[in-house]
Amino acid sequence: MTHRSHARRIAAIAAMGAVAGLTLAGCAGSGDSGSSDAPKEGFSAVESALKEGGELTYWSWTPQAEDQAAAFEKAYPNVKVNVVNAGTGNDEYTKLQNAIKAGSGAPDVVQIEYYAFPQFTLTDSLADLSGYGFGDFEGDYTPSTWGSVTSGDKIFGLPQDSGPMALFYNKAVFDQYGIAVPTTWDEYVAAAKTLHEADPTKYITADMGDAGFTTSMIWQAGGQPFQTDGTDVTIDLQDAGSKKWADTWNTLVEGQLVAPISAWSDEWFTALGNGTIATLATGAWMPGNLESGAPAGSGNWRVAPMPTYDGTPASAENGGGGQAVTKQSKNAALAAGFLWWLNNSDDSISIFLESGGFPSTTKQLTSDEFLSAAPDYFGGQKINEVLADAATSVVKGWQYLPYQVYANSIFGDTVGQSYENHSDLNEGLTAWQDALVEYGNSQGFTVNK
Repeated sequence: MTHRSHARRIAAIAAMGAVAGLTLAGCAGSGDSGSSDAPKEGFSAVESALKEGGELTYWSWTPQAEDQAAAFEKAYPNVKVNVVNAGTGNDEYTKLQNAIKAGSGAPDVVQIEYYAFPQFTLTDSLADLSGYGFGDFEGDYTPSTWGSVTSGDKIFGLPQDSGPMALFYNKAVFDQYGIAVPTTWDEYVAAAKTLHEADPTKYITADMGDAGFTTSMIWQAGGQPFQTDGTDVTIDLQDAGSKKWADTWNTLVEGQLVAPISAWSDEWFTALGNGTIATLATGAWMPGNLESGAPAGSGNWRVAPMPTYDGTPASAENGGGGQAVTKQSKNAALAAGFLWWLNNSDDSISIFLESGGFPSTTKQLTSDEFLSAAPDYFGGQKINEVLADAATSVVKGWQYLPYQVYANSIFGDTVGQSYENHSDLNEGLTAWQDALVEYGNSQGFTVNK
């Protein structure tokens, strides 16, 4: 998903202020499993709405949105879908939050990244789809992505893509310097030292500080720094997993063993193509970005499981998102029908995969066609076998903050300073925590360290 993933990473590090203030009064807590606000007729109400037809507005920045909407309209000719690109990531979320605050102007169906879902579920802005029978679809998705769009018994959306993490590495560089593919993070650090000592122009990876990468790496290390129960929030960015990652990554940051190159820049893509950057620990949506952005690396790159701390397979989600029906929709059953088709029908998912998307659906992740793909860029390796396997080893128990959008926007002012100064990441994480506690309390949450 070349354009989408590029945009996602840009959004994740955008240094924006808070999205319009969170309105907490009267909203249900994230752990509340109260009654659904959807009709109780179940999926029959969705089928009836699709047959009757109507008009919907769909906000999305995905490159597949127009083609998917057109295919849907062909399948359901009584329905008109107006696709609107309201901005990427934070730009869209700002507009959505403003529409929610105003009480009008929100679309029927909206694209939301997983890290941003809690912000809109906690403010009671999204329709609960459980009454439409959407609970029957749980087994169609990986546990980590399903958990990202649900809370208790409530279902606030359906997953579209996923980003289980894997290690992308330049085999040509590794072979040139006799470096074995690391299976543990200790081996990874050793490889970083070996490579840079052999050729000071080469680095094991590039990392100038990215909130999405950091939270995913803490997740993979078993950290659970954010815990939310309604409006009660606990933040501990010095829990065991957070410190495990920071103490390991400190060796690279303090030792200046990571390339000082901004992700998604032209320089970054050039460095990926010519071997200056030898690995990326990132989401499964990366292949298309490498193929289009770093064509000079064709044939050199491969994919391996993420290094771990103790040898036990462990991954985390990095990026990805789904779609939801807003409470402002005048025809929630029809909107739910479009959402169901968008993220659960083979026709729609095929369009998504053709343009480089990485699925969240178990059917596609286990299909022979998907698993047997062997891109020339990756030397004919069946990379989806590795990536699909990563989806089965995502560490359980992760939660995002209900104001993660804001949290990511101030990452550069806190943890980012540790990167800039090549200093202890634990200090940066502590500064981030202090800022997040203060902000959360100012927004009506009860935040405890």
